[in-house]
Amino acid sequence: METAAVATTERPPLAERVAAGAGDLLEQIAREYGVSTLEVVRNLPADQGVVVSGDAFADIMQDISSWGDVLFLIHNSDIVLECTGKVPPGTFGHGYYNIHGDSPIGGHIKADNCKAIAFVARGLKRISMSVQFYNAAGEAVFKIFVGRDDNRDLIPEQVQKFEALRARYSA
Repeated sequence: METAAVATTERPPLAERVAAGAGDLLEQIAREYGVSTLEVVRNLPADQGVVVSGDAFADIMQDISSWGDVLFLIHNSDIVLECTGKVPPGTFGHGYYNIHGDSPIGGHIKADNCKAIAFVARGLKRISMSVQFYNAAGEAVFKIFVGRDDNRDLIPEQVQKFEALRARYSA
């Protein structure tokens, strides 16, 4: 009776895997390693990811409301939902951060559930820049990406605003 040999390969440490996979989805890496997406983000090289406290939620959202059209993304195991528009200024009420205005982006966000916010800039062929909001389980509630122009290049004014906001919170 022949026994099939089982090939075992040792995985690199998470930080090495993340650094080597600049174009890979953070959620996919999290599944591979059995960790939260936030844990993957915490292992990004410093120039690719900065994680700050969720206590900055309202201030960061208010700043983003001045950026113009962005990509608002919700990514979970069942859907990747994308919406382009302006993030309206928000107000607190009834336990939610409420965003409504002349934009397809609107709704009610349980801001108290935001435990960490990450500024992520990574990619292979095209760099993407996003502000990612994480819950206590370390999963992204939503992500807001710097917009792109008609040539699919990042909008320079938004890049400057992203970098200024990241610098303010990573100081």
